[in-house]
Amino acid sequence: QIQLVESGGGLVRPGGSLRLSCTASGVSYSIDIMGWYRQAPGNKRELVASLTNADFTNYAASVKGRFSITRDSTQNTAYLQMDKLKAEDTAVYYCHARQYRRGAPFDYWGRGTQVTVLS
Repeated sequence: QIQLVESGGGLVRPGGSLRLSCTASGVSYSIDIMGWYRQAPGNKRELVASLTNADFTNYAASVKGRFSITRDSTQNTAYLQMDKLKAEDTAVYYCHARQYRRGAPFDYWGRGTQVTVLS
């Protein structure tokens, strides 16, 4: 059973930067996709960025050019570098990991870390 632990959230002013980290433990099979989702109060959880084992990335349109997802596969750790933060980036950010075993997806979630952008 994979466990995901996020860190790096906090309070920042508009235009500032934060770097989120997510470390996976209990990994017996390779993780095929790691990513970040976020959920603001009253909103649905949405994809922010994801990165596959083949280094394919996917970003939400609202964060393209500002956020960057990277991964250290040797450490089972994913990072989300967030620059030029805006008030609308305020949300709880969740780490996500997916494994495919015999073609079936297995999804894992972290508990989330709060990011607040406040002037």
